[in-house]
Amino acid sequence: MTGVVLVGAGGVARRHASVLAGLQVAVLAVVDAVPQAAAALAAAHGAAAFTDTERALDEVKPDAVYVCTPPFARGPAERAALHRGLALFAEKPLAADLAVAEEIAELAQQAGVVTGTGYHWRGLDTVARAAQLLGAAPPRLASGYWLDKRPPVAWWGRQDGSGGQVVEQLTHVLDLARVLLGEAQEVYAVAAGGDPVDPGVVDDATAATVRFRSGAVATFAATCVLDAKAAAGLDVFAPGLRLRLTETSLGIDDASGERRIEPVEDPRVLVDRAFIAAVRGEPTGIVVPYPDALRTHRLGCAIARSARSGAPERLEP
Repeated sequence: MTGVVLVGAGGVARRHASVLAGLQVAVLAVVDAVPQAAAALAAAHGAAAFTDTERALDEVKPDAVYVCTPPFARGPAERAALHRGLALFAEKPLAADLAVAEEIAELAQQAGVVTGTGYHWRGLDTVARAAQLLGAAPPRLASGYWLDKRPPVAWWGRQDGSGGQVVEQLTHVLDLARVLLGEAQEVYAVAAGGDPVDPGVVDDATAATVRFRSGAVATFAATCVLDAKAAAGLDVFAPGLRLRLTETSLGIDDASGERRIEPVEDPRVLVDRAFIAAVRGEPTGIVVPYPDALRTHRLGCAIARSARSGAPERLEP
């Protein structure tokens, strides 16, 4: 049986633990800076509880490590896993900044291990259907959005805690845009709200324009001023075709009329199953390996930098 260590014991880690239990995976240990949190999740899965990742990896010797810590805490657990040659699954976003993600990507390449990331939207069969439709009608325009509330955890409201809403939430939509429109070339963004006295506070809203190397252009909007999540998704426009893609459906409007398709499978299950299969050496496609996720993270960070500086940002090929 494949054995994993979970680093982080919050809601995302609990979700992975539940999915992994159905994939004949043993959670050997849970690591969290809060002992009570580690103990609670560990007890639910018959695992050992630790507050130190290095010690956990040395004692239980897993096949893979899931890193589900907040963005500001990224780096140490990934380094510990990669230095031991262990397969690595990192939740999104990869970090609160770009430097840590770039470092981990380089370490992963040197280690030559299997990697996966939490960009589970990419695994939706509706995304594959959208890409198929756009193969016959190249996209020209897209509009992405994440309209939500401000999460209650204190670290989310700080730039150095979460990276901001674009990096922490809109990143799922940016990843879809990369899949369907190609790589971004240049971004320009502006932000509103925040705290003029404390620039470390996350902005209330961000709007960005992105030009893609394919020739397509897109706008992205994010806000966290609502009382509840209102919408998150990507609308794509091509000759004779409009697509409305969210986590729960794909709307298609073309010469055949309007129709709505729902995903066949929960992408949260698919992303874990694909990663574990790769760890076991079974032929499979990892939904989004770390180097690919880094490209999405670079795009989000470029939008955040542009919103802060007021100047356009170019992305290298």
